[in-house]
Amino acid sequence: MASRRLFLKNTGGLMALTTLAPATAAMANANPRGKANGEDLFKLGMAGFTFVNFKLDQALEMMRKVDVHYLCIKDFHLPLDSTPEQIAAFHEKLKQSNVTGYAVGPIYMKTEAEVDRAFEYAKRVGVNLIIGVPNVPLLPYVDKKVKEYDMRFAIHNHGPDIELYPNAISIHQAIKDLDPRIGFCFDMGHDRRNGDDPVKDLQTYAKRIFDIHLKNVTAASKEGKTCELGRGVIDIPAFVQMLRKVGYSGSCSLEYEKDMKDPLAGIAESVGYFRGVCDATRSDKRRS
Repeated sequence: MASRRLFLKNTGGLMALTTLAPATAAMANANPRGKANGEDLFKLGMAGFTFVNFKLDQALEMMRKVDVHYLCIKDFHLPLDSTPEQIAAFHEKLKQSNVTGYAVGPIYMKTEAEVDRAFEYAKRVGVNLIIGVPNVPLLPYVDKKVKEYDMRFAIHNHGPDIELYPNAISIHQAIKDLDPRIGFCFDMGHDRRNGDDPVKDLQTYAKRIFDIHLKNVTAASKEGKTCELGRGVIDIPAFVQMLRKVGYSGSCSLEYEKDMKDPLAGIAESVGYFRGVCDATRSDKRRS
């Protein structure tokens, strides 16, 4: 705890400045490959479920305030049966806020028809990544659809709350012999609540991790709850360093499940903390 307090003290001003960065810095922060400004390969996004209690316009306003530009799309903002006109209007709203919808989901699938629906939805929306939770017997069919659509499919782990895919090893065992385009949406908070080590699991399964739900939790047990990113039991600086070590180039999408009817303060603190950690731990930084 002492080291965490020292880290917060040393980076607090930086985090505040980063969180309140002006709009003119938006494209630099949004650069997913880090080619223009030397930033990390991974990018910061938002998991759509964070905004379950808000309309799209309200969600985008919060994203503008914290200067985040990538969104994993949930069907309460863009229904699975959306028409081409509705999808076009949705993307136009995102464009006006300088936001890109990079994936859809999580989508739960209990039948082959629901798998078909998810893949067709993703194709119509124009993304190449589905965050999915298919029943295990459907995985051979998912494998077939991945090949047919040339699309990546990331299975979400849910910790001790749900028997289906509770941890990283359960997903790995289910997909290890399937198409390499089938992988993980790694929920690091649920991983820790399951008693596992998110840093080690990130290293172990890196090649199959296509998306990350960025969060921290209050305890390494089922009783653990989502909290502000810098206040929980996961070592976020170590996690960031592992992202770099394994060369992760996907999205780290904040899924903030605390104060869900009034989340902006916690989102802003978490975004600022993450950016502060990324900046303070970069190897090209020289700090006294």
